[in-house]
Amino acid sequence: MTFEVRPVRDEDRDWIRDLIEERWADEFVVGHGVVSRPAELDGFVAMEGVDVVGLATYRIEGAACEIVTIDALVEGRGVGSTLVEAVHERAHRAGCARLWLVTTNDNERAQAFYDKLGFRVVAVREGAVDEARKLKPSIPLIGAGGIPITDELELERRL
Repeated sequence: MTFEVRPVRDEDRDWIRDLIEERWADEFVVGHGVVSRPAELDGFVAMEGVDVVGLATYRIEGAACEIVTIDALVEGRGVGSTLVEAVHERAHRAGCARLWLVTTNDNERAQAFYDKLGFRVVAVREGAVDEARKLKPSIPLIGAGGIPITDELELERRL
């Protein structure tokens, strides 16, 4: 591992907005009916020298910490799992009882990734992505492997 992880800083906000817009088709994301602007959230940045190789954003509410976005810009080097662990540690220090996130039914790769990290599916919200498109029409109809994107899966890891 040749990268370092640090908290998001105020001077990061502009490039985070650009990154989210590039990777998520807008500067905001929608999950569980909530619009989130990742550039305004707390998070962690994975850096390799002066290059950004990953970003995770999160929100803590009560005893729960939600991972809102996670982007590993290089794959197969542990960037994503290291960012998840950084958020886990932050949530633990904040006294959270659970770490959770939402993905979509088509994202089998993400589901396998989170399963390896100890997350479990705790809810399936049928039709939730269809509803999210009312707030964010740029969400594609078809996802990975030609699978229609319709449902949200909520995954959690107890702390």
